[in-house]
Amino acid sequence: MVLSKYNQLDTPSLLIDMDLVRSNIAAMQAKAKKYGVSLRPHTKTHKMPELAKLQIAAGASGITVAKVGEAEVMAAAGLTDIFIANQIVGFSKLERIRQLSRHVKIRLGVDNPFQVDQLEAAFHDESHPIEVLIEIETGENRSGVIEEAQLIQLVKHIQTQTKVVLKGVFSHEGHTYKAKDSEDCRRLCLDSQNRTLRAAKLVRELGADIDTVSIGATPSLMHSEVLPGISEIRPG
Repeated sequence: MVLSKYNQLDTPSLLIDMDLVRSNIAAMQAKAKKYGVSLRPHTKTHKMPELAKLQIAAGASGITVAKVGEAEVMAAAGLTDIFIANQIVGFSKLERIRQLSRHVKIRLGVDNPFQVDQLEAAFHDESHPIEVLIEIETGENRSGVIEEAQLIQLVKHIQTQTKVVLKGVFSHEGHTYKAKDSEDCRRLCLDSQNRTLRAAKLVRELGADIDTVSIGATPSLMHSEVLPGISEIRPG
């Protein structure tokens, strides 16, 4: 009988190959450097502040999370630049975001006027406004602005607010997980990037001073190049 060197561990146990982790971190950081973009990895993959800190130490500009709770855990562990890549609604959650914003740099996604109005109300007495990015739907059929008319309406609506500031656009080409092969994955990613860049152009033509054009999905960023005009990538 062959005993595992881990036989002293009870199950379930999490085993992490740190050499592989560091190799993966370095590889994506190198890709970001190659294309001159910021790397903001999505920590939903590991949900560990310790690994997020390794990513920051390697050069990541900040982190991405999916939920308010994940942002709170990361902030409590010392991570200070966080993007919630989701549309958060409900004043109880927005109050938690308001508390976080007093201690860390935090941004979140929006795709509808109702959410913007809730953010404006939640931050009405804050000295600093909350910064948001508009999500652009590029094929995943999950969330985000679909039509250009919707995008224009939403930008104009944000521009009427005093406590909500538009800082960019973002997309998530999650449909690349279903690509037939690497070339199909690349095609889907490039189409998503072009649609995101088109949205950024429209937003700037409306007078919004945005600094972020962000894309992200692990399969696409493993197989595709990053187009000029993209400023940030968010692989998991």
